Amino acid sequence: MIYRPLGRSGLQVSVLALGSMTWGEQNTESEGFEQIRMARAAGVNFMDTAELYPVPPRVETAGATEIIIGNYFRQHGGRSDWIIATKAAAPGHGITHIRHGKNHFDRASLMAAVEGSLRRLQTDYIDLYQLHWPDRQSNYFGQLGYQHDPAAHITPVEETLAVLDDLVKSGKIRHVGLSNETPWGVHRFLHLAETHGWPRPVSIQNPYNLLNRSFEVGLAEMAIREQIGLLAYSPLAFGLLSGKYENGARPAAGRLTRFERFTRYDSPQSRSAASAYVRLAREYGLDPARLALAYVTEQPFVTSNIIGATTLEQLGSNLASLELRLDDVLLAEIEKIHCNQPNPAP
Repeated sequence: MIYRPLGRSGLQVSVLALGSMTWGEQNTESEGFEQIRMARAAGVNFMDTAELYPVPPRVETAGATEIIIGNYFRQHGGRSDWIIATKAAAPGHGITHIRHGKNHFDRASLMAAVEGSLRRLQTDYIDLYQLHWPDRQSNYFGQLGYQHDPAAHITPVEETLAVLDDLVKSGKIRHVGLSNETPWGVHRFLHLAETHGWPRPVSIQNPYNLLNRSFEVGLAEMAIREQIGLLAYSPLAFGLLSGKYENGARPAAGRLTRFERFTRYDSPQSRSAASAYVRLAREYGLDPARLALAYVTEQPFVTSNIIGATTLEQLGSNLASLELRLDDVLLAEIEKIHCNQPNPAP
């Protein structure tokens, strides 16, 4: 395993992080436990979750993933072996069941969110506490153009950081991260943190994969220069880059088959580009999923690549992607496909 610094936190995290958003929906608790054991045996020390998980979000399952993780540590120990990252949900996107719909990033809501996560995770502290998406109208979750609404609600970043500062001082959280953020948002958090001595974000968790390299525009430079590295999610574009959906296949257990809401990676242009990457991998005798994961992991602005799986076989294959190195010839071929079909699934 390779380890990289988590911003300026002093922590070293594995370049592959264990994603958990299927636990409690597509995976049972015992299957989640098995994934934790396999990942740890491979040297993974970084696990990502959220109060919202599992996905797709439902009232009946909200918080189930954190509960599974907490149960694992209660039954098997080993909490100190892991760097645990979780996330606080913000308003919008049909999420009204989290904290009874009172989920702005203000003092009362964030305090309640942290207490809830600590209780479900059965831990005294959270290593990395992330804001799942901005508490303001902005362009994320696939929206490219920014449409400004001066009347839209926005919780001041000053208020959010002041609360997070209190939570760090209390020992309930250790470090702060952003997620689904924009260059403006990252800049604002960094500026205010440094101006007031509040917690400086150490990471940003945004989507990044061969079908969505929009992070490279604006955020990649900031990630490197400001030491706020990317925690890349959806590195396989919900499995599309694994090749399992090729030729119109709809595997019964596949996320894109089971859940119609996930249209971000299911457009004709996404499928066309994914097919090109799958063909390229097979021409070189490579597993398409491993190629896609290796590409993400190798990027200089990536701190950790969040891998998710529903079976141990998939997880083992994803972990093995760390053994693959992409040479200049293969990288040039990847770039040709990207130039022909840039960011078909932003």
